[in-house]
Amino acid sequence: MATLGDIGVSAAINILSAFIFLLAFAILRLQPLNDRVYFPKWYLKGLRNSVTQSGAFVKKIVNLDWRAYIRFLNWVPDALKMPELELIDHAGLDSAVYLRIYLLGLKIFIPITLLAFTVLVPVHWTNSTLRKSRFTYSDVDKLSISNVPLGSQRFWTHIIMAYAITVWTCYVLQREYAKVAAMRLLFLASEKRRPDQFTVLVRNVPPDTHESVGECVEHFFLVNHTEHYLTHQVVYNANKLAKLVKEKKSKQNWLDYYQLKFSRNQSNRPMMKTGFLGFFGNKVDAIDYQTAEVERLSKEIAEERERVKNDPKSIMPAAFVSFKTRWGAAVCAQTQQSRNPTLWLTEWAPEPRDVYWRNLAIPYVSLTIRRLIIGVAFFFLTFFFMIPITFVQTLATIEGIRKVAPFLKVIIDIPFIKSFIQGFLPGIALKIFLIVLPRILMLMSKFEGWESISALERRSASKYYIFNFVNVFLGSIIAGAAFEQLKTFLHQSANEIPKTIGVAIPMKATFFITYIMVDGWAGIAGEILRLKPLIIFHLKNFFLVKTENDRKKAMNAGSLGFNTGEPQIQLYFLLGLVYAVVTPFLLPFILVFFGLAFIVFRHQIINVYNQKYESGAAFWPDVHGRVIFALVFSQISLLGLLSTKHAVQSAPFLIALPVLTISFHKFCKGRYEPAFTRYPLQEARRKDTLERAKEPNLNLKAYLQNAYLHPVFKGDDEDEDEEFDDKLESNGTVLVPTKRQSRENTPAPSRMSANSSPSRPNAIDQIQ
Repeated sequence: MATLGDIGVSAAINILSAFIFLLAFAILRLQPLNDRVYFPKWYLKGLRNSVTQSGAFVKKIVNLDWRAYIRFLNWVPDALKMPELELIDHAGLDSAVYLRIYLLGLKIFIPITLLAFTVLVPVHWTNSTLRKSRFTYSDVDKLSISNVPLGSQRFWTHIIMAYAITVWTCYVLQREYAKVAAMRLLFLASEKRRPDQFTVLVRNVPPDTHESVGECVEHFFLVNHTEHYLTHQVVYNANKLAKLVKEKKSKQNWLDYYQLKFSRNQSNRPMMKTGFLGFFGNKVDAIDYQTAEVERLSKEIAEERERVKNDPKSIMPAAFVSFKTRWGAAVCAQTQQSRNPTLWLTEWAPEPRDVYWRNLAIPYVSLTIRRLIIGVAFFFLTFFFMIPITFVQTLATIEGIRKVAPFLKVIIDIPFIKSFIQGFLPGIALKIFLIVLPRILMLMSKFEGWESISALERRSASKYYIFNFVNVFLGSIIAGAAFEQLKTFLHQSANEIPKTIGVAIPMKATFFITYIMVDGWAGIAGEILRLKPLIIFHLKNFFLVKTENDRKKAMNAGSLGFNTGEPQIQLYFLLGLVYAVVTPFLLPFILVFFGLAFIVFRHQIINVYNQKYESGAAFWPDVHGRVIFALVFSQISLLGLLSTKHAVQSAPFLIALPVLTISFHKFCKGRYEPAFTRYPLQEARRKDTLERAKEPNLNLKAYLQNAYLHPVFKGDDEDEDEEFDDKLESNGTVLVPTKRQSRENTPAPSRMSANSSPSRPNAIDQIQ
């Protein structure tokens, strides 16, 4: 059990590590050689040129201006200086709202911390329950609810604090939800024209024996969205083609590398082996081999591209359909298109750079099966992963090391070593063990078939949060292997589970304090140093870069990584809300995390990260929902804990709190969530009207024609289909040619029948 001394040692180690990381960053960022590593966003925007000085070679590498080193901490005020509106213009709404998650943590926990230390800490400290007991305890436990005697009237303080924390948290959440919803609507209203504003993704297009998918889509929308339909782009299964293009790019990079290597030393042509990873196989001339590979792949790409274009089996029953107005797109995306609700499914299209093209080739009917498979797989992953985590956590304790390696007893009994193991090793062991997890969860989300990168990250974030809750939180506070815990829960009555968890929570406060310092202090400071991108950039710059464009490609700006960052933040919300009443001593450590992370990530967003997409803060309902879950769980666990403390008079007053909190969540969901899932027709009409007034001659079709063309086809000469331009006049009758024998939806003469089809009103009446 970690003592205050152990926590002090851990704090010293992590503070020193964070200081070293921040100091190294402050110095490295000043060097001209590293400018593209620490300011890549400005280079990508074309707003910053190389700061490499002319003159001596040393000046091109090292900043010799001593005054710059005096101001080496200027990055902190610079990170806070940019106003939020300017930040949105610079980095997008997603980045600005992501930072508000850290601000939300500060807004919630600063008043809670002050109140808890003013009220609860004296209530806990002024008891002698633990001192009189026979249990092993530390000074941290004397600051927790464990030091309050059974049946004490002091538990009324905890009830009142639970209500105060709930009221304050809900108040801040409501204000923040309203603010972010208003920011999103304002952003959508003021944003520049984007293809996704006019486009919907249509899936599960019904098969037709007489028409291709493209003809079927065109016919359906010309009939049912006559005044607003503009154009469409069918979805191709070009996954094999994309793999070939990716492979060619890799071969081309190797060819460039070997050519550059040969140009530096023309007396010796580079050689390579053709086998696995270049370690096996025949030894050949590297330039000749890679040139032949590039030519072979170019031929295969051309053949595959033609096959995809001409093979009907390569066309998926899905399409991106674009409209003349945002209003028309909003109506289509938010309404049912046919009598059968499983056909002609429409949703807002992701922006082109947000589309995950590989998953568009997955048949819609298989998505449900895929998600069921992943649901089962994720359940077993969560519980099986708890076994190695528990094993590692056991080894990272004094008792575990003594059991596994008794010969180390002399060393681990040294006071400093003992404090290091108990105060630092468990947190770093857990952090290292979880490194591989995000990649696994992202692969699972991709298998589920989500069609956009933003949706993949949000789904992966949900899995990561559940995993953190079960393994990092519950798995850490409840000792034992995974299936022993599962067996315990299954054989307990429902009202016993909160008691089991509630009793265990105070005992693990010191572990979570060490975890916060490792992950939230040193980890965040390590984020700003960017050691891995720094090393990779200089390796690429030395071996591969020949032109300015090559140097730009070598920069790895990275992005926020919502799938890993947001669940990490939510774990701190969970810890803070659970321990606010139980062990308030943990709260200052969380405040340091939120404050440091806000400054670091604001700097990274301004100078480094280049987001892959812009969703308009569509993730905020998930953020709100997880904080509500943490709040409800904290209330239930406190109720379970008090029930074991014989607080029979005060504990029942907590029952109303989860009910009130869930009711508050439903109110926010009904009041604010539509702003994140729907686009108001009033806003769409207003933006369309303004655009027509400003740009009456806008050629929207040219703007949207190839916006959703698969990237592997871009850059090629495409035959533009202009045959239906004359059909898109807003005035007069629109005749829709079709190849169908059926005339149910055909207000024009059928090519397959000599009989006339009914007039448009009659046809519409027949449909209805």
